[in-house]
Amino acid sequence: MEQNENAKTEKKAEEQEAKETAETVTLEPKQEKKEEVDYKEKYFYIAAEMDNYRKRMDREKENLVKYGNERVLRDLLEVADNFERTIGMLKGDQDQKVKNLVVGLDMIQKQFLDTMGKHGLTPIQSVGKEFDPNFHEAMAQEYAEGTKPNEVVKEFQKGYTLNGRVIRASKVVVSSDKQ
Repeated sequence: MEQNENAKTEKKAEEQEAKETAETVTLEPKQEKKEEVDYKEKYFYIAAEMDNYRKRMDREKENLVKYGNERVLRDLLEVADNFERTIGMLKGDQDQKVKNLVVGLDMIQKQFLDTMGKHGLTPIQSVGKEFDPNFHEAMAQEYAEGTKPNEVVKEFQKGYTLNGRVIRASKVVVSSDKQ
């Protein structure tokens, strides 16, 4: 009887061991699959991060190329303004030598503005347009017959954009509806 009980106990122990082994065998592949899924998720996350980083760097590089010369061009606008003022002052003179000088200065100014235009600089057209605070800075308001309210009637200083971005707003006089 004791042998029977020992045999039963051994059989139960063997069954228990077989059961535990089966559970361990089935648990290990599940853990491996879970770890494999975790690695795949991490891989896809890192791949997406790298793609986003590459796109961000491309955008920054493009902006640097597009707007990198903004400070230089902004400083050169003072030179363009001085050309414009000088030509404006000399145009009324009747002396032939001064007239010839004005023609030469006009040609230099045009060449200078064309060169800046090749680098993305364009003047803002203001007179006759409706006032837009994104492109214009109102210096005064005055009544002008035959104009709509908030229409630009005079321009004190020309404004410029660089590849669509305003680097200097036009300083203007805006029409009012009251006299």
